[in-house]
Amino acid sequence: MISISKSEERLKKAFEIDYFYDPFFIAEIGINHNGSVKLAKELIDMAVKADCDAVKFQKRDINTVYSSKILDSPRKSPWGETTREQKIGLEFSKDEYIEIDDYCKKKNILWSASAWDTKSQDFLKEFNLPFNKVASALATNKPFLEYVAMEKKLTFVSTGMMQEKDIDEIINIFKDNKCPLCLFHTVSVYPSPENDLNLLLIKKYKEKFNIPIGYSGHESSVLPSIIAATMGASAIERHITLDRAMYGSDQSASLESQGLNNLVSSLRKYKNLLGNNKKTFSLEEKNVANKLRYWKNPE
Repeated sequence: MISISKSEERLKKAFEIDYFYDPFFIAEIGINHNGSVKLAKELIDMAVKADCDAVKFQKRDINTVYSSKILDSPRKSPWGETTREQKIGLEFSKDEYIEIDDYCKKKNILWSASAWDTKSQDFLKEFNLPFNKVASALATNKPFLEYVAMEKKLTFVSTGMMQEKDIDEIINIFKDNKCPLCLFHTVSVYPSPENDLNLLLIKKYKEKFNIPIGYSGHESSVLPSIIAATMGASAIERHITLDRAMYGSDQSASLESQGLNNLVSSLRKYKNLLGNNKKTFSLEEKNVANKLRYWKNPE
């Protein structure tokens, strides 16, 4: 069973510039629950089983995020024939989030959500979440960034769909507000072609900006996230799904149970594999040396 205290420790260390040995892992449920609390709970169970540190959702006030023209446009979905019906169908109510909050506490796992507008950010404050997350789509919205940074809560910000000058502005806003920041290197294509991931940016950003850098992946495989950890990522975020073939725009860029288990178990071994940077000559090696070095006895 996952330890909340251990997850809280990883979360804190994810915001320390020199730490990356045991990445904080966020299982991004997003809207892959398709508006079903039952499916959300199954995804939470999947994350708990894999030893993830947290699950994350998305929260929108659809009348703020979308125009009436878009909401009234035709769009077939499991909820109806318009975009409005689809967007409403994907949002959880306050009572449903209370149920999710209770379930995560019962399952001993942290949770949060990325707000897409200030009204949703205010809504999420009621749950006293352990961290904030700003999606790439919102990360060039300066008034929104200011609004989030004013909370001074641990905040992850994804950096897809932007240039380095945009990243400079993000950093300045959070520094001016004295808000702890960890940037996620992100490629906002769903799923992302592996040749476009440019993982060396993780190391470059750590050196250039002197702040913690994580990785939010949208590719179909697990290897890039493991490589991201070797590049210094202090937190990893990956979308998860019960089935990639399910309805939804993020399903194909998500990990199913087996992939999630493989990835997190590999990351949990990472710290032990790195060792302590000191050369040792163990008793086991000495026994082997005694057998193989016939010309002398090992000291």
